Amino acid sequence: MSNLYRDPLKRAISSFQTEKKREGLYHCRLLRTISLQHMPHLYGLIGYPLGHSFSRQYFTDKFERERIPNSEYRLFEMPDISALPALIRHTPGLRGLNVTIPHKTAVLAYLDHIDDVAAAVGAVNTICIAPDGELQGYNTDVQGFTDALLHWLPGFAQEPLPALVLGSGGAAKAVGYALSRLGSAHQVVSRTPFEGQLGYTDTVGWLGSHAKALIVNTTPLGMYPNVDSCPLLPWASIGKGHCVFDLVYNPSDTLLLREAIARGAAVQNGLGMLYAQAEHAWRLWQMA
Repeated sequence: MSNLYRDPLKRAISSFQTEKKREGLYHCRLLRTISLQHMPHLYGLIGYPLGHSFSRQYFTDKFERERIPNSEYRLFEMPDISALPALIRHTPGLRGLNVTIPHKTAVLAYLDHIDDVAAAVGAVNTICIAPDGELQGYNTDVQGFTDALLHWLPGFAQEPLPALVLGSGGAAKAVGYALSRLGSAHQVVSRTPFEGQLGYTDTVGWLGSHAKALIVNTTPLGMYPNVDSCPLLPWASIGKGHCVFDLVYNPSDTLLLREAIARGAAVQNGLGMLYAQAEHAWRLWQMA
C-alpha cells in the first residue's frame, strides 16, 4: 500500500483536492454552457461562387418572421472543400450548413456520418454539426424536389411521366433518386455521357418517342449572372405535352423556361424546391 493511503491526513488532503478539481471542472463546463447559450446560433452556406445565393435572405427573413432569437445565417465562400475542417474549428456557435455547387459530392469525405438517402444519392446538401464537432450529412434536395414537383403536378404520384434529367452532378443524383421513388423512368443527359446516359444530341430521338414527358434541368446553366446560357435542347421536339422544371431560381424566368413557354410547354422554376429543402434542413438542425 502506498504511503498516501497509510497517512489519513494525506488521504484527506488528496480527497479535498480531488473534490476541488471536480468542482472547478463543473464550473468550467457550466460557464461554457452558459456562454454557448448566449452565443448566436450560426448557420450558413458553403460553395463557390455564392453571389447567386438566396439562402441568407431566406433564413434572415425566417428568423425575423417567426421571431427565432439569437440566430444568424452567413455565406462562407469556399473554392476548395478542404477548407471545411478549419471553418468548423474557427467558427464558434456554428450549428448547421447548407452545401451547394460544387461541393455536394466532394463533401462526403469530410463527414462523420451520412444518412441513408444521402448515401444512396451520393450527395449531401445539409450538414448538422454536433456540440463535439461531429458532422452528419443529409440530402434535403430529394424531399424538396419531391414536394415542389407534386405541388406543381399533383397527378404525378399516381401517373408519373417519363423524364429527362439534364446534368449529372449532385442535384441530378437527388432528382433521379426522387423520380425513382415516384416510379418515373428517367434518363440522364450529360455533355460527357457515361454508359447508360444520353448526350444532348441524343435527346432528339428520346423526345420524339415521348410526346408527354418531364424535363428537369439540374445544371447551373442560365443562373445569374450567366442569364443568356441554356441547355442545348432540340427545341423543335418540345411541345405542349412536355413539362419543364428548371432548378435554377435566379432569375425566376430563365432562358430555358422562356424557350419552353414559347413552344407551349408547362414550366416551373426552382424557387419552390428551394423553400421546401430549406425547411427540411431547418428541421434537421433543430433536432441535432
